[in-house]
Amino acid sequence: MKTSAFVVTTEPLDLIGLTDLVADSFAPTEVNAGAITAFVGTVRNENRKRRVDYLEYEAFEPLAVKVFENIAKEVSNHWPQARLAVHHRLGKLEIGEASVAIAAASPHRSEAFAACRYTIERIKQIAPIWKHEFFSGGDIWVEGATADPDDNEARQHALEQSCV
Repeated sequence: MKTSAFVVTTEPLDLIGLTDLVADSFAPTEVNAGAITAFVGTVRNENRKRRVDYLEYEAFEPLAVKVFENIAKEVSNHWPQARLAVHHRLGKLEIGEASVAIAAASPHRSEAFAACRYTIERIKQIAPIWKHEFFSGGDIWVEGATADPDDNEARQHALEQSCV
């Protein structure tokens, strides 16, 4: 059974399945994927000079999926031949575990790289996903979506980051 391109899950992420999904998303009449890029965000063991024990992610799942779909529309506006898939993990994650996986496919590598980078920048800006960090002696909520999805300045910043 084929999985959806945009998923929020408590299950471990499958990067190979994700890259297969974008590679297979081209219609037979289209030029297929000449390049597939991937980004995997993992749980670091240190943040702000504190040793991290583990993270917990929470999300408003239906809206997060909708945001991923909207980011894919933004991607297609800039890189029309690119195909995108995003899976984000929720719940308790240990050091080294993948929290987000993005795959972007395009006939050309530059578009695949740019689409992938743009996607993670926009996720950080607008996806309703929250990270709860646990460390020796305490915990803190860190990094949450702060931009309005329609904020053109935020969108432009993500675009600039993706085309560095």
